[in-house]
Amino acid sequence: MEYTHKPVLLKACLDGLNIRPDGIYVDGTLGRAGHSREIVKRLDTGRLIAIDRDKAALDAAPARLEGHMDKVTLVRGNFGDLPDILASLHVDGVDGMLFDLGVSSPQLDDGSRGFSYLQDAPLDMRMDQSAALTARDVVNGWGQEELKRILWQYGEERYSSSIAAAIVRERERAPIETTGQLAELIRSAMPAKARREKQHPAKRSFQAIRIAVNDELGEVERLLSGALNALNPGGRLAVISFHSLEDRLVKTAYAEWAKGCTCPSDFPVCVCGKTPKVRLVGKRPIVADEDEITGNPRARSAKLRVAEKF
Repeated sequence: MEYTHKPVLLKACLDGLNIRPDGIYVDGTLGRAGHSREIVKRLDTGRLIAIDRDKAALDAAPARLEGHMDKVTLVRGNFGDLPDILASLHVDGVDGMLFDLGVSSPQLDDGSRGFSYLQDAPLDMRMDQSAALTARDVVNGWGQEELKRILWQYGEERYSSSIAAAIVRERERAPIETTGQLAELIRSAMPAKARREKQHPAKRSFQAIRIAVNDELGEVERLLSGALNALNPGGRLAVISFHSLEDRLVKTAYAEWAKGCTCPSDFPVCVCGKTPKVRLVGKRPIVADEDEITGNPRARSAKLRVAEKF
């Protein structure tokens, strides 16, 4: 596989991290190493810890980071386990962390991984291929109400009820085995007007099932619960999200960290003693400009939020 790649919001990420040549940095979503490569180029005595749950990403990293591997530590793991990963490396604190929450390009490009509704393949969708749960398990084993819930909650699919019912009816005849079968089943369960929309009829449902298979929102919650303590004072946390569910989690966490006194407004003095833990770098999320979107359509839905620890 050719590992050409355009990392999303690259300049904004590098600016946001405010990289010091002697600092310790984490790229918690290595992927095709596009961000990692540019981070490590800016280090001299510093170190980059690059994490990914996908073995294929780690196997490709030495070639992508050629000439810089003496400054890189590769770790196979989930970014939700960040405190444990850093503890295992005897790292007490880091100076910056970047997390790109999108599905990595190799996973989408490799049809056999079962992420794409445009290529027929076994229903898989695991980011970590050693994990037990697959998309086939979800589609063929989860109850109709649970399928309806994840399609609505994770995919914001307005036809979640009819799609879940169609899946259950179909699997009673025979198991649903491939992405092609599932995509056609989803399409057929939707009204004609929905099938004529610009967006592929299966896009939202595939997103929802992928999120469920990989517990993506749970991983983001675990990441955010441990990330702040892992930062050194002055260190920065940069997170790129691609859909509203992830961005809401990040935005809420940042707002909570940035909030100081929580006493009622009519109290004459503060009694809670709470002070802000971070400074938000920019009041609004950073998004791609039209030039980047033209060259890299994946950037269209990306939002970058950056916070600096006090």
